[in-house]
Amino acid sequence: MTKRAVVAVVAVMFIAATTALAQRGWGRGYGRGEGGIPPRLAEASDFDGGFQFCRLMYRQVRRHDRGLGWGTDYPDAEINFSIRLSEMTKTSVSRGPGNEPNHFVVQPTDDALFQCPFIIMSDPGSAGFTEQDVAALRSYLLKGGFLWADDYWGPWAWDDFAREIGKVLPPAQYPIQELTPEHPIFKTMFTVSRVPQVPSWQYWSGSGDTSEMGASSANAHMAAISDASGRVMVLMTHNTDISDAWEREGENPEYFLSFSPEGYAIGLNIALYAMMH
Repeated sequence: MTKRAVVAVVAVMFIAATTALAQRGWGRGYGRGEGGIPPRLAEASDFDGGFQFCRLMYRQVRRHDRGLGWGTDYPDAEINFSIRLSEMTKTSVSRGPGNEPNHFVVQPTDDALFQCPFIIMSDPGSAGFTEQDVAALRSYLLKGGFLWADDYWGPWAWDDFAREIGKVLPPAQYPIQELTPEHPIFKTMFTVSRVPQVPSWQYWSGSGDTSEMGASSANAHMAAISDASGRVMVLMTHNTDISDAWEREGENPEYFLSFSPEGYAIGLNIALYAMMH
């Protein structure tokens, strides 16, 4: 990200964050427990044309170190991201009671899946897809859907997710390819020059380090599976937890300033790309 862009993003977001601080204090509205909130399942009638953050609920068949399954970062990541999306773009964000952004959890075989142009999947290396999941996800992605797999660390988690998504999109026809800063995702709204390595709040606050698996996760990177026309269908941000830059933005000012500006910049780019392609 260029120095000027970083300064601009930090300034805008710091103003928004300090306004929130004045209204509700650091942490209030942001500290609900990961996985402790029941999934808010979607029905087709819930979709009103505004942006609604969708999260993929999957069957967990294995565990990785520091992985928490599909509910990682839920629901604060989606709430905070939707608020920032409404503040920093002209995107119409769907709102529910109390003016909270609407957000939903969908399973691969839910009809509501096809109402979601943008779906995130956390800790994807722990997922296991059934034959029914595979068929539904393949149909969704080939019809224009977008799946973002975030927050998985180390080569073992990479290999596990590559194997599962390979059932959906066979690698001989749909190979995984690394994305470079020349790809449109890096400049949809903000000019981003790298994939930031965002550690979980818990890990960073105890160590000050960003690589959660040491040398095994030293390099954050972005890869994708695209269709025949080059449209990204599956995006992978590996060795980083971009969602924690949203979920944990209110933990303390230092964490916010260290990770949230870049985390939101790349997240907004990705969401806007997904909705425009």
